Amino acid sequence: MRDLDVVVLAAGKGTRMNSTRPKVLHELAGRPLLSHVLESVADLAPRQTVVVVGFEAGQVRSAMEARAEIEWVEQQEQLGTGHAVEQAMHHLAQAGVVLVAYGDVPMVKASTLKRAAKAAQAGKVGLITAHVSDPAELGRIVRDDQGSVSAIVEYEDADTATRALAEINSGIVAAPTHCLREWLACLNRDNAQGEYYLTDIIAMAVNDGVEVESIEASESEVSGVNDRAQLAEMERTYQREAAMTLMLSGVTIADPARLDVRGQVTCGQECFIDINVVFTGSVVLGRGVRIGAGVCITDAEIGDGTRIEPHSVVEGAQIAKDCSVGPFARVRPGSVLDDGVKVGNFVETKKARLGKGTKASHLAYLGDTTLGAECNVGAGTVTCNYDGIDKHSTEIGNDVFVGTNSTLVAPLVVEDGAFVAAGSVVTTKVESGDLAVGRGKQRNIKGWTRPDKRDKG
Repeated sequence: MRDLDVVVLAAGKGTRMNSTRPKVLHELAGRPLLSHVLESVADLAPRQTVVVVGFEAGQVRSAMEARAEIEWVEQQEQLGTGHAVEQAMHHLAQAGVVLVAYGDVPMVKASTLKRAAKAAQAGKVGLITAHVSDPAELGRIVRDDQGSVSAIVEYEDADTATRALAEINSGIVAAPTHCLREWLACLNRDNAQGEYYLTDIIAMAVNDGVEVESIEASESEVSGVNDRAQLAEMERTYQREAAMTLMLSGVTIADPARLDVRGQVTCGQECFIDINVVFTGSVVLGRGVRIGAGVCITDAEIGDGTRIEPHSVVEGAQIAKDCSVGPFARVRPGSVLDDGVKVGNFVETKKARLGKGTKASHLAYLGDTTLGAECNVGAGTVTCNYDGIDKHSTEIGNDVFVGTNSTLVAPLVVEDGAFVAAGSVVTTKVESGDLAVGRGKQRNIKGWTRPDKRDKG
């Protein structure tokens, strides 16, 4: 929206959080509250976004340093929401519309914000409200006999009848810039908290004949966070909505209350997700993927028909179709598993590529390694990729058999069709079709006395 400027208020300390961190940096679904708000704001494509900070301003700016589009304003004195917005207005264009949002109201949808902004573009005040089951100490929406919004009354200034109202002010408002400047200049601190209330501009707008268009949102959209208990409640609300979205797309979830989505998850049809699964970052699941209990997946792509067995960890990896991972496997960043690969229990991969049909069924470490197709890696195999200073790679061809308890010391090449005998330490190239045996010669000592038969005198 070309004429839209956004002001996000994020200056509060959040005393009830009982924390050294600013409230807006506490996390919902793995990301700071403020990050959620800025993501919704970004969907509106504003020409300018100003974030007003105060308590631990440096922490907030540092946490958001990747967002180069933000302009920062510091509110030196905490004199209320009206004062905070007034500080930001010095940095905005003279013409256009201004949308004010809050850094601790993270679940508001971009579509709702857009409706408020469009009302302001039409010369009105766009005010986001909600009917809630427990209004508590939130500001109440007061309407006239025709049902139009006439004022917002803060809880501390409300009488008993006003406090009985169930429609609350979200705090999110949009207005023409020139009007907002005039109203902010007229605010005073004649109220119970001795602050400049942004909400007072609603009565000013009505008095000036400017229509106030109320935009009703859901209770979850406009819920703010004041303490850790509310944050925990919001987390479950967020996760329920995320689970519902996945189920509506064709995913079966064993228990929606035991799924955590901390990023963006895209799933094909007929996927199954068991209990206590955590998705972080960008996760893509193909059709028919099955995710076992207790699995953690971060920034990964998983192909059709693949099974991630219980208690496995997958991070920064690409896994093709019809693979089997786990249980208790760890697939680390840079790993690529081709079609039909099996990575079994207590196998760890790091920057490893496993070719089609290759198997490492249990108890192995494959780091900085490339394996061709149809290889078999025995239990206890380790690729020694680190010499104490540098990392080195192991290159293994197609149809290679690596016996149990083998140690492959990089840099190393094992060519197509080679065999490595069980218990070997391999330090030099193994050519195609060769058998590498790298172990000490066995000795059988005759006449050996068992410890329990020895003379203890």
